[in-house]
Amino acid sequence: MRVLMFGWEFPPYNSGGLGTACKGLAKALAKKGAKIFFVMPRKVDVDADYLEFIFADKSKHFVVNSLLTPYSSVQSYAERYIEEKTSNSLYGQDLFEEIERYARVAESIASSVDFDVIHAHDWMTFKAACRAKKVSKKKLVVHVHATEFDRTGGNGFNAKVYEIEKQGLEEADKVIAVSNYTKRKIIEVYGIPEEKICVAHNGVEFENVCLERAHKLKEKNKIVLFVGRLTLQKGPDYFIYAAKKVLELKPNTIFLVAGSGDMECFLINKVAEMGIADRVLFTGFLRGRELSRAYAMADVYVMPSVSEPFGISPLEALTHQTPVLISKQSGVSEVLRHCLKADFWDIDEIANKIIAMLSFPELGDCMLENSQEELPKITWEKTAEKCMEVYSSLKW
Repeated sequence: MRVLMFGWEFPPYNSGGLGTACKGLAKALAKKGAKIFFVMPRKVDVDADYLEFIFADKSKHFVVNSLLTPYSSVQSYAERYIEEKTSNSLYGQDLFEEIERYARVAESIASSVDFDVIHAHDWMTFKAACRAKKVSKKKLVVHVHATEFDRTGGNGFNAKVYEIEKQGLEEADKVIAVSNYTKRKIIEVYGIPEEKICVAHNGVEFENVCLERAHKLKEKNKIVLFVGRLTLQKGPDYFIYAAKKVLELKPNTIFLVAGSGDMECFLINKVAEMGIADRVLFTGFLRGRELSRAYAMADVYVMPSVSEPFGISPLEALTHQTPVLISKQSGVSEVLRHCLKADFWDIDEIANKIIAMLSFPELGDCMLENSQEELPKITWEKTAEKCMEVYSSLKW
C-alpha cells in the first residue's frame, strides 16, 4: 500500500498533538508494510527512515511562511505577518492564501508520485488532498483530529474554516475520526452519513520515557501539571480556578502550566489577581526531555479540556507513572477507565479530586497499577490496523 499523506507539521517541528499523531501513525503504518509519502508545506530539517518526505516549498511556485501552525487563527496569522514585515512576495498575507498555495502544488505532487490512496490530516490539508484526488482519480481518506467547533471551545466558529472542513468531509471517500465523540460531531454538525465514518482512537509511544522525579520543586511541594495549548479549547482557565480552591487546603502545591497560546497573558494576570502567582509556574512550550521530566515530576496530571476530540497527553502522563484527571468531554475518556474524570466546567469536582489524589497517594497508585494493563492496548499499531482496514475497504 502506497499512501500519499498530507500533513502540516511533524516532530520536532510541531506545535501540538497533531504532529505527534502523524508521527505515531506513520511509523506504525510503515511497520505494516505501507509506503508513506508524507507531504509538508515547507522544508524543515527532519528525517525519518520509515517514510519519505515531500516538501511543497521545493517548488518555485510555492513558499509557506514559517509563522504558520495548524492552530493559527486568521487574525493571529495576520497580526504576526504584519509584525514580521515579511517582504518576500511569494508569501501569502493570510492563512487561507497559504492553504490555497498548498492546494495548487498538491496537484503537481499527485501527478508525479506513484501511490494508491490519499490520506489527509485535519482541515489545513483538506484542500490540497481534494486537488490531489481530482488530478489522480485516487480515493481520499480524511482524518479528523479536531473540528472548528472543538478549537473555538464552543464560542462561535470561523465560517471559512467550516466550509473547508465540510468540503473535505464531503469529498472524502472515507472519514477517520479519532473518537466516537468526534464522530458524533461530524454527523451532527457537518451532516456526514454515519456509514462513511470509521473511528480509530489515537495511541501512545513508549519511547524516550524519563522517570526522573527528583527536582528541587518537589522537596517541599506537590506538583500538579497542565500540558497543552493555552486556548479556550484546552480549558487552562478552569485549571487555574481549580488551583485556587486546591491551594486553600493544600498550600504546599505547585501548579505547572506547560504550553503557550493566546490565553497566556489572561492567565498570568488572573493568577496575580487571585493572589496565587507564587504557586503557579508558566513554563512555556515544552518538548522532548523537558516535557518528559515535567510528566515524571508531577504528582497529578490534569486535562480540563472543553472539547477534546481525543487527547494524547493523559496517555503520555501515564507512561511516566503519573495519575491523571481528565475531562469527560474528551475522546480519550472512551479508552481510559483507570483514571479520574470530571466535567470541565465543574471546578469544585476538579479541585476535590486533585485534593484526594494529593492526600491519598494510594489512590493514584491503584489507578496507575490498573492503567498499566490498559496502556499496552492503546497503541499506534491498533490505529494503523484500522487505517489499513479503511484503505482496503475502498473500491479501487
